[in-house]
Amino acid sequence: MAELPDKERLLRNFTRCANWEEKYLYIIELGQRLPALSEQAHSAENTIQGCQSQVWIVMQQNESGIIELQGDSDAAIVKGLIAVVFILYQQMTAQDIVAFDVRPWFEKMALAQHLTPSRSQGLEAMIRAIRNKAANIS
Repeated sequence: MAELPDKERLLRNFTRCANWEEKYLYIIELGQRLPALSEQAHSAENTIQGCQSQVWIVMQQNESGIIELQGDSDAAIVKGLIAVVFILYQQMTAQDIVAFDVRPWFEKMALAQHLTPSRSQGLEAMIRAIRNKAANIS
């Protein structure tokens, strides 16, 4: 399985896409790079409320204090958006996640204005859930 790029490479790759169709395809490709989520992880406690699609996110803190995220969705584009969010939070501690504002990155990618209102709400719900879980860890 291919690795996810870092934040800077994500932004570079995204801006290289010629149009929004290519950007959507890239987002879907990123989602395909996420490792499979176990059946047990597809549980109610990992379900993100507020998403039109089904979304599961698992958050664990490793021995170094870095948050490790895993996720899945039943919709390809949403799974790609999960990957984008995970890239933005890569190698962060719980405190880093709580302090980090992802919105400027979405603006640089011009992501928000190209998502349907329900996808934007789902993206916000994912970010809120991750930040809340991180706040409870830190």
